[in-house]
Amino acid sequence: MPNLLIELFSEEIPARMQARAAQDLQKRMTDGLVEAGLTYGGAKAFSTPRRLTLAIEDLLAASPTIREERKGPRVDAPDKAIEGFLRGAGLTRDQLEQRDTPKGAIYFASIEKPGRPAAAIVAEVLEQTIRNFPWPKSMRWGAGSLRWVRPLHSILCILSTEEGAETVPFEIDGITADNTTRGHRFMGAEPFAVTGFDDYAAKLKRAHVILDAGEREGHILQEAQNRAFAAGFELVEDRGLLAEVAGLVEWPVVLMGEIGEDFLALPPEVLQTSMKEHQKFFSVRNPKTGRIERFITVANIETPDHGATILAGNQKVLAARLSDAKFFWENDLRTIREKGLEGMAAGLSDVTFHNKLGSQADRIKRIEALAREIAPMVGAKPDLAAEAARVAKADLQSEMVGEFPELQGLMGRYYAQAAGHDDGVPEACEEHYKPLGPGDAVPTNPVSIAVALADKIDTLTGFWAIDEKPTGSKDPYALRRAALGVIRLVLGNGLRVSLSEVLLASRDELQEQFEREEHELNVQNEKWAMAVLGLNREQLEKITAEKTAKLRESIRRWKEFRAERPTSLVASFFASEGLATPPTDSLVAFLHDRLKVHLRDEGIRHDVIDACLAMEGNDDLTLLVKRAEALADFLKTDDGDNLLQGFKRANNLWRDEMKKANFEDDELFLNAIQILEDAEEKDGVEYSFGADVKFAETDEEKALFAALDTAEPEIASAMQAEDFAAAMAAMARLRAPTDAFFEAVQVNAGNEVLRRNRLNLLSRIRTLCLSVADLTRIQG
Repeated sequence: MPNLLIELFSEEIPARMQARAAQDLQKRMTDGLVEAGLTYGGAKAFSTPRRLTLAIEDLLAASPTIREERKGPRVDAPDKAIEGFLRGAGLTRDQLEQRDTPKGAIYFASIEKPGRPAAAIVAEVLEQTIRNFPWPKSMRWGAGSLRWVRPLHSILCILSTEEGAETVPFEIDGITADNTTRGHRFMGAEPFAVTGFDDYAAKLKRAHVILDAGEREGHILQEAQNRAFAAGFELVEDRGLLAEVAGLVEWPVVLMGEIGEDFLALPPEVLQTSMKEHQKFFSVRNPKTGRIERFITVANIETPDHGATILAGNQKVLAARLSDAKFFWENDLRTIREKGLEGMAAGLSDVTFHNKLGSQADRIKRIEALAREIAPMVGAKPDLAAEAARVAKADLQSEMVGEFPELQGLMGRYYAQAAGHDDGVPEACEEHYKPLGPGDAVPTNPVSIAVALADKIDTLTGFWAIDEKPTGSKDPYALRRAALGVIRLVLGNGLRVSLSEVLLASRDELQEQFEREEHELNVQNEKWAMAVLGLNREQLEKITAEKTAKLRESIRRWKEFRAERPTSLVASFFASEGLATPPTDSLVAFLHDRLKVHLRDEGIRHDVIDACLAMEGNDDLTLLVKRAEALADFLKTDDGDNLLQGFKRANNLWRDEMKKANFEDDELFLNAIQILEDAEEKDGVEYSFGADVKFAETDEEKALFAALDTAEPEIASAMQAEDFAAAMAAMARLRAPTDAFFEAVQVNAGNEVLRRNRLNLLSRIRTLCLSVADLTRIQG
């Protein structure tokens, strides 16, 4: 079986595109070959700045011959039908076979498609691959029609066996495939022929080209670490930069240079970012001082002076870049000395956050007010949280962040320290953006937590208020990330926060801003109406009053309601006013959806999550997760099975009896009261409301009453202490007396009062078990 080697040789391919291009070349070629009937043993793709390479082992020498039988029309079918069948099969009538079938005489065609040699198929598939290659960006080069990311110079395409190698006959846009390639642009530019992949890789290395990107990365990392260690320093590793640099060189030569003394006082992150973004340099840290004092650069050529000239040029360019960074740093510090950090932030009033949500300064005011409310809930001082919120985004106005946006937050910490802020404020400036993703750390400083929560909650409530919610895969404002950030902040710090209350407070801050803006707009509109329409103030006020009276009245009642009623009644207020569901309700649901995803990733079943979400207090995420984890763990035990089976047996019978009597769940006690009151009037005695042991007839019935009397205080105490496992264990112990009750007692007794008493007994079990979670939602 032959081996196939393909190389597409071009000008330098952007580093960010190389790995994906190699994968695309492998997939498109192998898929096309297999579809054409050529199977293979293995395939591997490679990339360097100037070439994409594909090596395929044990390819079939030719596609197999395919024999196919097709059933045609009846022999007595119209001629047009028969002629159509012949055209499709590519045969003549005398080549058809006539067979008798239960449906009469039928024409059959036996079609044989002979196999084709591998070279012909490879050429065909390669042309389709090249012409339809999925580059992110490509263009036509020269006069041809071929589009490629950079000018394509040559194509190597050979099939090799033990007997030798043959070039696949192939030509595209004037480029004819052959068996030659070139090495390094400067150190191995002469063309050379190859006979197979091993010969190709060996000759490339002699021509100063390391074909495997992974090998280039390993070489760069090892050499960089060795050079840094030898000088008493340590390399600041950066895997992303390492992969990028490996895509810029075919023959990596690692060099280490020094950073000028004038720049060593810059924050290390500034040095690291500037060198990475502009020069693709690695940072080298002095472990004694913690400063970035040297850099690693990777050249693409060996020089007689061992890189001295290259380093001198790089250090000159680096000094110019770092001079800019130093200028930004010093200017920002001067601004802070003159105006303070809040003075630096003043310019944010001219920066639009969103045209419907105001400026960045408007947003900072909302975050400040919300952080002040959140602070006591997370153990922070309200004044400190408010102070941190006022300055947290000041660095967005700094020249340094203007040049390096990725340093926002981090520079805020440095500037806050320079401005004399302390007690967790500088840390909050850096950490209030966190967590940015699943792998990002969660802030633990109370001030940072307060500002981070306020920042993310303001984002959510703001975009919810203007109906800019995520849809499908679209989430332009990263609201899913903000929601997950809220969840991780709460759970990571074990916070006991009512999200509904916090969301309503955020909504109120936004509403106050809208009212201020509305007032300012009304003032402008009044001036316009009086000047242009010729209205006097009395006429204008009459028009305005009619349009705004209802809205203002609703706002007034809402503020009174918020001051006097618990959050749980918010929805009923909106309904009574004929208004839409409160945005905070749907926002809590959105947070619950993100929490479901988070908990499923942690291995908690969806039905367990649903069972806990159905309980009151589900806006306390820490309590919710604690309940879900306890329930999930408990259901894996024998006691968990006892709890579930005992509950379902009692619940199912109770529901069956209610259904027979056409009672709704919440009608049970009302109907029980009526029956008992009727019985009292008829019998002339007083019956107690609900299940009462005095109506118990059997020992098993009395035992169940006793078991419930014992379990209820134990469960209540455990629930009060939020020891859900203990509460569920106590519930599980009710299974034995419950099973005994079902074996010995007929619930549907002829005596109506007795029947009601037993149904209320089952309801008592049901209510008790539902106090920990909605077990009706548990499957199995």
